[in-house]
Amino acid sequence: MPFNAINLIDVVALTVDLPEYELKRGQVGTVVEILANGTAFEVEFCYPDGKTYESIGLRPEQIMVLHFEPKPLIPEFQSA
Repeated sequence: MPFNAINLIDVVALTVDLPEYELKRGQVGTVVEILANGTAFEVEFCYPDGKTYESIGLRPEQIMVLHFEPKPLIPEFQSA
């Protein structure tokens, strides 16, 4: 699988403003459906309480996958 592949339930951020939806570049959403054989994605944007405020189809160039991979602990800071 390519490094930049977009998958179901990936956390993504907008790379563009979408004023027609009142969404700004950098807003974070979740991929909830893969559309058109991976050429588009349904992305859901939610309030902190989990209620959806927008769900829209986006092209891959409109979103980027966010990654969280913690760095290994420095040995002197590891607990015994």
